[in-house]
Amino acid sequence: MYKILSKRTLAPKIREYVVEAPEVARVAKAGQFIVLRLHERGERIPLTIVGCDPATGGVTLVVQEVGKSTQEMGDRFHEGDSILDFAGPLGEPSEIENLGTVLCVGGGVGIAPIYPIARALKEAGNTVIGIIGYRSRDLMFYHAEFDAVCDELHVMTNDGSFGGKGFVSDPLREILASGREVARVWTIGPAIMMKVCSEITREFGVPTIVSLNSVMIDGTGMCGGCRVDVDGVAKFACVDGPEFDGHQVDFDLLMSRQGYFAHEEACSLDRYLAEAGEGAST
Repeated sequence: MYKILSKRTLAPKIREYVVEAPEVARVAKAGQFIVLRLHERGERIPLTIVGCDPATGGVTLVVQEVGKSTQEMGDRFHEGDSILDFAGPLGEPSEIENLGTVLCVGGGVGIAPIYPIARALKEAGNTVIGIIGYRSRDLMFYHAEFDAVCDELHVMTNDGSFGGKGFVSDPLREILASGREVARVWTIGPAIMMKVCSEITREFGVPTIVSLNSVMIDGTGMCGGCRVDVDGVAKFACVDGPEFDGHQVDFDLLMSRQGYFAHEEACSLDRYLAEAGEGAST
């Protein structure tokens, strides 16, 4: 069992958990993830490791409540409670080295997994330019944390309620078009965002890394649920990634695969909400 050391709400439907998992905290690196299971009847959920504290054994996760299991985690698992399974660290870590000037682009909840990468790149001696985007001001989180590890930070909101109005792709294009020398770009967020950012960086010949948080089940490459096409070759995000060359990923195929289980996921969430409502009324 893995104890929840702390829990806090970052934005509506987005929560941060620190889970006691000392063996994971001791060896995990930026870019890796864990797979947890809340209880015996729970499903496996892949979550990127946002931070580790080897001294306390704490592993930080950011969870967006979008499906049955993440909703249940938010409703029923609090500080002091324990999670049944917590496997990791899984996946290949980010390749962190001193490259010069690098760009880290995060959108929505993707800001959480790109934050430790930006932090590690800064610690390695890079000049880090950050671009983060939210739908609106009320959904902002980790702004101060990101600002602390960036030499330059651009914040965008779709509605213009904070920072610039528009999308993260807007300042990305402006920076690259200005002629500034950028050695590499990392981008994490919705698949369509990563696709657009990768298309822009391709124009300017800048190597680009994306993190594919597609459907994962066992986290060992056995189920095939996270299969992606990279330069015409089938890869598995859980064991070959989660990071890949953004210029080689077939994003159209990835986005079509992301909807394969939409009906089943919706049914599972509806059933959970109905059961939770019945429990509250008795």
